[in-house]
Amino acid sequence: MSSDCLVIDLYAYNCGLVTQQAMPFLYYLVLRPFSLLPSWVLYRISDVMYLIIYRIVGYRRKVVRTNIQNSFPNWTKDYHLKTEREFYVHFCDLIVESIKAFTISKKELEKRFGQRNPEIFQKYFDAGQHVTVVGGHNGNWELYAVSVGLHLPHQPLALYTKLNNEFMNEKITKSRSKYGLWMKSYEEAKEIIKRVNERPVAFIFGSDQCPNIKQKPYWTTFLNQETGVQFGTEKFARDNNTPVIYGFIHKLKRGRYEIEYRLVCENPNELEIGMISERHTRMLETDINNEPSYWLWTHKRWKRKKKDFDMYREELQSVA
Repeated sequence: MSSDCLVIDLYAYNCGLVTQQAMPFLYYLVLRPFSLLPSWVLYRISDVMYLIIYRIVGYRRKVVRTNIQNSFPNWTKDYHLKTEREFYVHFCDLIVESIKAFTISKKELEKRFGQRNPEIFQKYFDAGQHVTVVGGHNGNWELYAVSVGLHLPHQPLALYTKLNNEFMNEKITKSRSKYGLWMKSYEEAKEIIKRVNERPVAFIFGSDQCPNIKQKPYWTTFLNQETGVQFGTEKFARDNNTPVIYGFIHKLKRGRYEIEYRLVCENPNELEIGMISERHTRMLETDINNEPSYWLWTHKRWKRKKKDFDMYREELQSVA
């Protein structure tokens, strides 16, 4: 799961308008009061935001347009634009829903986010087995983070990197964790998995972000483009021999989501290196093709090419 927060991305870091010190004021004077509004009011605000963000400001419109065109080169221009517009409608809904997540009640959360087949986890739970869960940034992952603890037999644990802003890191962690989710670093997760006689854990990873230049990604073709896939999910599953389960969040209608789980593999170390990454990437690609408007197209997924990673390795070797 990403450590990024859509609210922070829009209001602070990308725009550079909000300092570290100003974040508490933004939260208490804007975000929290906003989150207390009824959902029907928030969706009316979302409609206005669409006109501003897409039509007037054009927030990352070039990135979105390029990503969609490169991912679906055989589509017509009209279908590219249709998907682009539908994405921005969803994107604005995602913003208000992510803010609503700060104060959403358990009753409303259960109405808005469902789990299609959580029973896939049961046999592993009964066997006392940890599992690794992998997914992408589609649908509404913030509502998934808040709700997942209500549905799984396992203790859900999201792997994340802390935000630079300590105040917002604490608020977002508290929001995501209020109904049972644990938020831990990769190193903390490795220690937790060593414990015995405790409730089995579902370790949750987001796998569709651009890898850090210092990482060694798995390279494949994804959405018609050479793509580096973060290898941390596969490495964790192999190191701990956990079954891997893929999850995709479907948007049923406005304000209604449901996650569907599918088994990637039961025994990671029986597969060739890279096969786990290949399988869950293919699953995500298929689902995006079926529901293209609800993936996070604003993300600069392909900003680093394989040659960038190769050059970085060569530079390290030259100074070694």
